[in-house]
Amino acid sequence: QVQFVESGGGFVQAGDSLRLSCVVSGLTFSKHAMGWFRQAPGMEREFVARITWDPELTSYANFVKGRFTISRDNARNTVYLQMNSLKPEDTAVYYCASDRSGYADYDYSATGTQVTVSS
Repeated sequence: QVQFVESGGGFVQAGDSLRLSCVVSGLTFSKHAMGWFRQAPGMEREFVARITWDPELTSYANFVKGRFTISRDNARNTVYLQMNSLKPEDTAVYYCASDRSGYADYDYSATGTQVTVSS
């Protein structure tokens, strides 16, 4: 069973930065693509960013391009999300996820980490 431990969320002002971390266990981390998703109150969960087993291959939702960076450290079984120039609309619970098969078939963290951005 895949397990996730996220950290790094918090309450910040617009324009500030945060770095989210997610330590993953229960799988061969280096062989799996990883993703970050978010869910704002009353909204559906939405894709934020993805990184394949090759750390050079990343993709982003349009609304975070140029502001967020996903990365991974296979030696630490950890995926990161560096979030810069935060906006109030980035307020959400952020979840990391592992791709089971390489076809965007994700296992999601059950807890997430709260990010709140005030204007």
